[in-house]
Amino acid sequence: MEIVPLGDSALIVRVRDRFDDAPDQTLTEVLRTFRRLQHAAIPGVIELAPAYTTVAVFFDPLVVANAAPNPDEDFNWLTERVREVVAAGADRGRRVRSARSDARLVEIPVCYDPEFALDLDDVASQAKLTPTKVVDLHSRAEYRVSCIGFVPGFPFLAGLPNELATPRRATPRKEIPPGSVAIGGAQTGIYPLRSPGGWNVIGRTPSRLFDPEKSPPAFLRAGDRVRFRAITREEFEALQ
Repeated sequence: MEIVPLGDSALIVRVRDRFDDAPDQTLTEVLRTFRRLQHAAIPGVIELAPAYTTVAVFFDPLVVANAAPNPDEDFNWLTERVREVVAAGADRGRRVRSARSDARLVEIPVCYDPEFALDLDDVASQAKLTPTKVVDLHSRAEYRVSCIGFVPGFPFLAGLPNELATPRRATPRKEIPPGSVAIGGAQTGIYPLRSPGGWNVIGRTPSRLFDPEKSPPAFLRAGDRVRFRAITREEFEALQ
């Protein structure tokens, strides 16, 4: 485990060096570390953000300086507290459940109609498959949310069938409609908001993945298991 500063009010806890060697095990270990730190309630820590191989720890420098025995050693004090929590594998006696047992299974409806599947033919050509087969493979797989980022609520989903891995578009689009389901490299994801993007769009969901008026605002969270359910254009309209 490596702990390094990220500016003057955050640090990065590197749990593993690589994600692609053992993505499921790596994600489980990252989430276990995230939960241990979450339950430890270290003074001054205001936010934790799990990613592929790391957990970012954002903190209030003033609170940490007041909690540290020596204000000049605030970063070292916080680093040691984080290291102790992670190494101990416990959190002040409270039980931390495994990341796997905590994972929700979320079904997301997706319409793969040509109107929404802007790049489905390109993905099919790259994979040497028919568009129908691409839809079948994409909707039959089970994915895990590796992390949330890029724009609020955007889930990076691991578990894409190898046959469907497709390079990002050479020229990103300036605007992608919200709900667009896309493939980028060996991952799939969903654009929650209207935004630029370079992934290959193969469908759209009527589900709303980000709502600032809800708590939490993001519909999905790291560690969730996700399955896509193919729906018709009529079902899309009804659900929307």
